[in-house]
Amino acid sequence: MSTPENVLAASPLDPVATQATATPGTFDTSVFDEETVARAQAIIARYPVARSALLPMLHLVQSVEGYVSQAGITFCAHQLDLTNAEVSAVATFYTMYKRRPCGEHLVSVCTNTLCAALGGDAIYAGLREHLGSDGRPLGHEETSGEPGAPGSITLEHAECLAACDLAPVLQVNYEYFDNQTPEKALELVKSLQAGEKPHPTRGARLTDFRQAELQLAGFFEGREADLDGPSAAPETVRGAALAAERGWTAPAMPDNAEFPPLPEKK
Repeated sequence: MSTPENVLAASPLDPVATQATATPGTFDTSVFDEETVARAQAIIARYPVARSALLPMLHLVQSVEGYVSQAGITFCAHQLDLTNAEVSAVATFYTMYKRRPCGEHLVSVCTNTLCAALGGDAIYAGLREHLGSDGRPLGHEETSGEPGAPGSITLEHAECLAACDLAPVLQVNYEYFDNQTPEKALELVKSLQAGEKPHPTRGARLTDFRQAELQLAGFFEGREADLDGPSAAPETVRGAALAAERGWTAPAMPDNAEFPPLPEKK
């Protein structure tokens, strides 16, 4: 078992102390520099109503701090003319928004039914043991190592990752590693801790969590080539390939197809 320098526990309520310079009820947002403000305004410009930009805006603040801090919530609220409570309600609803600083890499192990039955539970248990310390396995959304530092890992068990045909699967910064085993997953995590970036099974080349968050906010400067990566595994499209080889086609929709009437609005 590894013995990381620091293991940081997660909390859904973000009890991290605020900046000492902040007055009660306010939070220092100076970490969000002019470039971040410009990106925030670019996100807002995509939408006819500013508040619709909140989801990518939260990814933007995660790209800066590695999580959604109270300062990040204040920043989003100010940019979108919302209350902190409105932003917090969204940030605490979706699991992709983290309330404690993440490691350099976020490792998500699918433990939903099919993946679990095919080895996902064993993968998650093995990684918990490896990344834990002092005889304690690492917990859900806890971080092994100093958050953000090279080689640090945040581990989480995830609900269905939509790759049942390639189960069991895991993701690193939301990129897929398919057909895993406990041994392969452990080797992968050890390589991440050593500073390596193994190529995902499909999708973009691996980066770190904060850069992945910047892409989720909609900024791809210097990463355009990522679109050239394979987006589907051969197993997934095998049925379509067989149909093409054998000339199988689905019957066309008839021009006069009848649809059931819609219920009357009341």
